Amino acid sequence: MARKILVVDDERHIVRLLEVNLKRAGYEVAVAYDGVEALEMVEKERPDLITLDNQMPRMDGFEVIQELRFKPETADIPVVMIASDSTDSGIFKGWQSGVSSYLNKPINPREVLTHIERIFDSLDEGLLELATLT
Repeated sequence: MARKILVVDDERHIVRLLEVNLKRAGYEVAVAYDGVEALEMVEKERPDLITLDNQMPRMDGFEVIQELRFKPETADIPVVMIASDSTDSGIFKGWQSGVSSYLNKPINPREVLTHIERIFDSLDEGLLELATLT
């Protein structure tokens, strides 16, 4: 069964770029265009990973992460932040919020895919280690 990724960005061309490339790589993809819609889609779709813009209308990416981390059922969903803020303070805020990876715009879809694959590989290795201990 393919893993599901929720792509969240208010820039429709970025959503489309990621959606096409992730589907080509074999992932299921759901999309949202702002933070409020992202949280609704998390409840509906239960994604395995989220790519998340930091600056969006209605609710920014940091607020979305805060909501995700607050709930036990969503606290462990990996988040790849795709941000237009490349300042040291912006990057630090991303890491401090608990993102799994932080990428700056403009994005390279291959780079995003590499980060996603590394996250899934590390999760799989962790699960494999737990399985061998029992």
